[in-house]
Amino acid sequence: MLQVEHLNQYYGSSHTLRGVSLAVEKGQCMALLGRNGVGKTTLLKCLMGVLPVARGTVTWNGRDITRYKPHRRAQAGIAYVPQGRDIFARLTVEENLMMGMATLPRREAARISGEVYELFPVLKEMLGRRGGDLSGGQQQQLAIARALLQRPQLIILDEPTEGIQPSIIKDIERVIRLLRERGDIGILLCEQYFDFARALADKFVVLSRGEVVASGGAHEMDGEHVRRHLAV
Repeated sequence: MLQVEHLNQYYGSSHTLRGVSLAVEKGQCMALLGRNGVGKTTLLKCLMGVLPVARGTVTWNGRDITRYKPHRRAQAGIAYVPQGRDIFARLTVEENLMMGMATLPRREAARISGEVYELFPVLKEMLGRRGGDLSGGQQQQLAIARALLQRPQLIILDEPTEGIQPSIIKDIERVIRLLRERGDIGILLCEQYFDFARALADKFVVLSRGEVVASGGAHEMDGEHVRRHLAV
């Protein structure tokens, strides 16, 4: 589905991404690992068209989308849940979810919203509450639910466990596992925590100083080797 080849990006004179290559397949969860500041979020923003690519290509279902604007990538079937969640704090939970369904026919929106409430039952109980009044974990669930309402073929999650209470981390893990097992969506999971990623991912890519230092299937990755690149 998603193919990234020799991607380079600069911030001023700083070479922030150095020849990054990866591929995400349908029905697969790929974990993008690395400590803070190694270029994970920069890479995700390049994949979504928020930041420009200096060199390299981003291919989606066989089509070169390297120069596509973010809205065209979203229309093509790529959903992005950014670090910090970026929900609409003054809108209610229901209004936030409606933003994710804005382009869907009413009958289709009703069907998909029912599926999302099954994944995140707490949101159905809070439809009238403002997004800014939710806990951090509830906001994360809302952000993921809103992204899923776009019916994406690929969902990109930027550190969904950051600052989240353990009980909700378990809920998010359950949802990611269900999506992977469903087999009709690709998942690119950006994480700092190897144990969380290891429980979900089929493949791993580890970044350090803007370049890939390790990659492979779950059975190929040495946990201690990966943790050395995650430790502060």
